[in-house]
Amino acid sequence: MTREEAGRLPQVLARIGASHDITDLACKLRFYDSWAPEYDQDVAALKYKEPCLAVECLSGAPLGPPHDALILDVACGTGLVAVETPRAGTFDAVIIVGNLREGQVPCSAIPELLRVTKPGGLVCLTTRSNLSNLPYKEVLEATLDSLEQAGAWECLVAKPVEHWELATSEHKTGLGNCANDGFISGIVYLYRKQERGQGH
Repeated sequence: MTREEAGRLPQVLARIGASHDITDLACKLRFYDSWAPEYDQDVAALKYKEPCLAVECLSGAPLGPPHDALILDVACGTGLVAVETPRAGTFDAVIIVGNLREGQVPCSAIPELLRVTKPGGLVCLTTRSNLSNLPYKEVLEATLDSLEQAGAWECLVAKPVEHWELATSEHKTGLGNCANDGFISGIVYLYRKQERGQGH
């Protein structure tokens, strides 16, 4: 961690803590709008690896999206994963990073991600595996599995990652400050939508 990141960490932790207390949508949007100019530097202080891990997973996929693929970056914050501005039509790949957790994007949105992906296209998702996110992760995995069982897509990757990002509180690790060197764990999933005539 650089000296600048270390000096910024208390401010980042306070800002993230404050964001968790906002339940009104309009207030939350104003909060994130005001945070946007410093967001990238703040998440860097947390050693936020999700965008890099997701892009590596998507790029390394067998028969991955073509270089000029149309990729939809869902709930992208300031666009750390953005590859191309969406235009009309369907997407070669859909990616959602850092938002599949309680109070963010509901699991009920997963079928919509699949719907906007073209047949044979890829869907890359990430979520945290820390104790406070386990109930959400269980519902998420049940949703992912039910779509796979229905033949809508096939799982190509489910890669656990121990040093996902720095925990913002002991509650996030669930195990105290020394657990996993202060990092929470997470997982990257990659699915391929079935071609037409297979599954959905």
